[in-house]
Amino acid sequence: MGRVERLWRAGEIPLRDGLYRPDDTGLEVRVDGPGAYHPDAGQPIPFRIGGAFDVARALEEYNTDEADPCFEGPLPDGSGWMSGGGGGMGNIGYLARLDADSSLRWVAVMFHSNPFVGVRYEGTRAVFTNDWGNLLTLDLATPALG
Repeated sequence: MGRVERLWRAGEIPLRDGLYRPDDTGLEVRVDGPGAYHPDAGQPIPFRIGGAFDVARALEEYNTDEADPCFEGPLPDGSGWMSGGGGGMGNIGYLARLDADSSLRWVAVMFHSNPFVGVRYEGTRAVFTNDWGNLLTLDLATPALG
């Protein structure tokens, strides 16, 4: 079991933007998240996945925080679960995809997204809502998110 999975099982998330996998690999994540007083509050949240990064180094440099879950529910196709919430001082959000046995498939941490409080599904797309009503749409059929 990798360090990312151990953290997840202990109820913690890394404090650096990224998409983390239980084998301690990761992909860059960029989120321009509207916060409480952002002029775009209530709008879509831009989300981009980039290249690989050194997860061990990120954990050393940025440390971890307690994950504060707001929702967890089954995926419509029965293949697993989605979980979401926040951490830190209210500006951090996370989304986690879990397998059918609730083991971690990936967790995406976003420092400026605000906590995620709900999800709805449109085919293979999941539409997540943060605590300011902003929407983040992810296609769960995308290879990086599968």
